[in-house]
Formats: sequence, structure tokens, C-alpha cells
Amino acid sequence: MPKLSVCVALALASTLAATQTMAAQTTGGQTNVRHIQEDDRPIATGVWVGDTLYLSGQLASPVTPADPAKGTAAVYGDTETQSASALTKIQSLLKTEGLSMGDVVMMHVYLAGDPAKGGKLDFPGMMAAYLRFFGTKDQPNKPARSAMQVAALAAPWALVEIEVIAVKASTK
Repeated sequence: MPKLSVCVALALASTLAATQTMAAQTTGGQTNVRHIQEDDRPIATGVWVGDTLYLSGQLASPVTPADPAKGTAAVYGDTETQSASALTKIQSLLKTEGLSMGDVVMMHVYLAGDPAKGGKLDFPGMMAAYLRFFGTKDQPNKPARSAMQVAALAAPWALVEIEVIAVKASTK
């Protein structure tokens, strides 16, 4: 039997987890599902399934915007800068939904090779940003996480894309 690639195995595991979550959160044959959608995006920003929020992958915001008049492209920074930017976006999205980084239970980090590092992923750079959000005195929770190097991300400048699953704590 041929070996499954890591990405295929992760996709199957994520699908199984989502199916189990949906089954566990079904009430009277109905599952509460709510899509968070922005009109200008072709995908949902996130999807609530019961008390679980699945956030789509987040890329960094530019450190410096493009200036067409000067012919300059936007600058997004190195892996650490991009990781911090993506995590800040995630933190903001979670807050909007009444959650915090402490509610994140699973994280997938996709790292593209950094041309400045000979095409190798900058795991220490990603970790430097990660440790500002998780395992701190103010926010000691750490999610389960997978981090992997991918051939490329959708945006040619992107070095990092991060997606998370967060669960609203029970108030019972």
C-alpha cells in the first residue's frame, strides 16, 4: 500500500475531527453552523460549528504598503514579522467572535522556504513570534500544532500562513 503524504494525512485527520465535532454538537438532528463571510473574499473567514470556530489561513499584512507612483512593491517582512502579523490578525478575529488566543486548540502553520535563507524554512523565526502569543504569563495555554514547509503559498511574497481551530469554553 503506498504511503500517504503528510498533507493528505493532515487533510484526512482534519476532516475526521470536523466530522466528529459536528456529530458531537448536533442537537435534535440539527447542527448549528454559521459562516463568517466578507463579500470580497472567495472563502469564508471562518466557520462556527457549534462551539468550535474554524478560522481560514491568515497571511501577513504589509509592513510597508505598495506605492505604484514610485514603482515599489509592498514589503511583508521576514518569517518572524509575517508570523507575528498573521497571529495578530487571528487574535483580532477571535476577539471579534468572543474568543481569545487561549481558546485555540489546534494550529496549522504552513511555512514557505525563505529565499534569504537559501530556500529553507525559518522555524526559529516563526517560533519567536509564536512564543509572544502562547505559553506566556498572561496567556499560558498552548494549542496542539503542526508546522510544515510547503513548496509555496498562494501569495508569492508569503512565507507563512496560519490557520486555527478555537473552542468556546463551556459556561456550565
